[in-house]
Amino acid sequence: MMDYSLPLHIANFSTLFVCSVLKFPQMWVLFRAKSAAGVSLNSLLLELVGFIVFVSYQMYYNYPPPTYLEYPILITQDVILLLLILHYNGNMKHGLIYAAVFVGGWKLLTLEKWIIDLAMSLCTFISAGSKLAQLQCLWRSKNSGQVSTLTWGLASYTCMARIFTTLVTTGDTQVLIRFVAMTILNLWVTFTVIYYKPSAKKQD
Repeated sequence: MMDYSLPLHIANFSTLFVCSVLKFPQMWVLFRAKSAAGVSLNSLLLELVGFIVFVSYQMYYNYPPPTYLEYPILITQDVILLLLILHYNGNMKHGLIYAAVFVGGWKLLTLEKWIIDLAMSLCTFISAGSKLAQLQCLWRSKNSGQVSTLTWGLASYTCMARIFTTLVTTGDTQVLIRFVAMTILNLWVTFTVIYYKPSAKKQD
């Protein structure tokens, strides 16, 4: 039987490393432009919901921490990114409302087994909805000047790495389906961002 320990460690470490800086390019693009045009707020909110559900599910069933350790980091970065978007959109007062909803929802998820199982079954659709919301925003604006190509490209890599780690470790079908779907959609967003990039801003 093939020993997957080394490639598994590499996949886990590289995913954790990439995710630790995943949103930084997007944050920098927003900070430099002083605008959140082209970045979908709905996409980010749905992504946060998907991340919270996913990490709660993994922790509830005591899955190996290396298979989900990046999600607390991603949630933290998404919160910072959310604050930046709210700031540039002039809606900072909505921050407290979002915080209350997310914290309350997080607590609710683990009250009963059926709740976390149901949430996880919907997680793929929630996360897919976040990507489709970003695609819709790009199609509408036809401008991806404030959307980081690097962030979406790195997100595609982490999902592909997680397909491998899931197959080797837990083999959880729900988790595997989620990562396959997210890989396809992340790549779709990446290519759409490249397609709509202004010619003068081909690099983030």
